[in-house]
Amino acid sequence: MEHHSLARLRRAVAAIIAVCVLGGIAWYVIPRATPHRGPLWGSTPSARVTPDARAPEGVRIQVEVLNATRTTGLARRATLHLRSRGFDVVETGTSRATRDSTLVIDRSNHPAWARLVAAALGGAAVQSQPDSSHYVDVSVLVGASWHPPAEPFHP
Repeated sequence: MEHHSLARLRRAVAAIIAVCVLGGIAWYVIPRATPHRGPLWGSTPSARVTPDARAPEGVRIQVEVLNATRTTGLARRATLHLRSRGFDVVETGTSRATRDSTLVIDRSNHPAWARLVAAALGGAAVQSQPDSSHYVDVSVLVGASWHPPAEPFHP
């Protein structure tokens, strides 16, 4: 009788481990299988957001990136991210005002370019405020809710 209880306990432990492993796999795979829909839990960015949004080949989109948070280095991280996507970040700095969410501003009357930058950042609000005195096509005010993608590990 003691042998049957031990066998039953081992089967229960094996079943619990299998459920945990399968649950962990599902937790990791399901949000990544639907990147165009955003995360399944929490905030829901625009349905048109694509994680691999890039500047069009042969088009130079000049971008200004301003850190609108108290987090040091966020403009630099956004700059590196946008440059890796082919955008020409020509100016970085710090905004006087802080923001919770990221705002992308069209400065050159090319709203499609501003939407592309917003998509490359994982989704952001877009406003059109053409202003030829800025000498850039798009301004980005990086908000506190923006989380930079993980950097690759290079030992």
